[in-house]
Amino acid sequence: MLPLRILVLANQTSSGSRLASRLRQAGCQEVFVATESVQALAFLEQTGAVDITLCDLPVESADAQALLQIMSRSGLTGSIISRTLSIDMLSVMAQLISTLGNSSKPLQPGTSQLLLAKHLNQPVNELGLLPVAPATEEEVRRALAGHQLHTYFQPKFNLQTGEVYSVEALARWHHPFKGVLPPSMFMPVIERCGLLDELLFLQLEQCLRLQHKAIKQGGDLNVALNLHAGQLVKPELTSRIQSILMAHDLPGSGLTFELTETGLLEEPVISLESLVRLRMMGCSLSIDDFGAGFSSLQRLCQLPFNEIKLDGEFVRGLENDPRRRAVISSTLALGEALGMSVVVEGIETEDQRKVLLELGCKQGQGYLCARPMSAASLLNWLELHRGFTTSC
Repeated sequence: MLPLRILVLANQTSSGSRLASRLRQAGCQEVFVATESVQALAFLEQTGAVDITLCDLPVESADAQALLQIMSRSGLTGSIISRTLSIDMLSVMAQLISTLGNSSKPLQPGTSQLLLAKHLNQPVNELGLLPVAPATEEEVRRALAGHQLHTYFQPKFNLQTGEVYSVEALARWHHPFKGVLPPSMFMPVIERCGLLDELLFLQLEQCLRLQHKAIKQGGDLNVALNLHAGQLVKPELTSRIQSILMAHDLPGSGLTFELTETGLLEEPVISLESLVRLRMMGCSLSIDDFGAGFSSLQRLCQLPFNEIKLDGEFVRGLENDPRRRAVISSTLALGEALGMSVVVEGIETEDQRKVLLELGCKQGQGYLCARPMSAASLLNWLELHRGFTTSC
């Protein structure tokens, strides 16, 4: 099954159901049908955004145009493809499925844009993507002010049971015209312009609202946020985090902060003080992309981490590479000796999961479990597919 969410807009339920059936048979994971604009918007607001909206309505109608404009501007759909722009939309969907048929990853950025380009006869570059200019500082600041930056969540799961015990918060830009943009399109600007704290506190508010909703559904949900080493030098960081937690009446134990090793010791005294304060608040600390740099072991000795996230590069080709298995086994043993949990990133296949279980790995993250999704989609997904767990 391809991890795609597709909304079919059709004049009649029967025609929409037939198209949805063919898409499911072709391997699309989630396909939904709506015959009215009100019904479509209500569905999207309740369950979250979809990757593709397949419009089988006459696009010249005022109702269809208004609906598609609202969906595009609100970020409720990654791309909109109209059947009226092509002789046979199903052939395009077949091409999409063929493109992704050997991959367990979700729709990659630009793939849906390529489909639109083919329908609109727009030029594409050598990578097969519509040319997208890098975001400017003004655009990013406007996106922050206009609440266009949304938090998506990817589960961390128990490899044995499949249960979710935590989720990682990831930033996505719901651009009013370009669709959902990945972090690579805006994070360099945010870092360069000193907007990391603004993004962090925005994400923190969204994460804590998610936790409240999770509690109402009957489960505790730890949320992991990415923290840049440069943010640790600001003494007001931890007090601001504590104030936000108090305002939401939630404990720090529900948060994990993930930090890559790059730059962690540039300001050792101030950084260490901030990390200790976070731990004293009950927050967990995770060293992200472990093994990707040259000084990971030094970081483990000097800083108060209690989780290791092993870089996903070690999982690729795991089944036939004894050296990668040795690295993973050694990291698991290191984590156990230090009293730290180990999360393996980049798990995409069932074979990888089985090998990791044989090596003694218990916790993982990757597309095998789920792709990043909005808060509404995550809560719906947890209720329908996995459920909550408070233990690993």
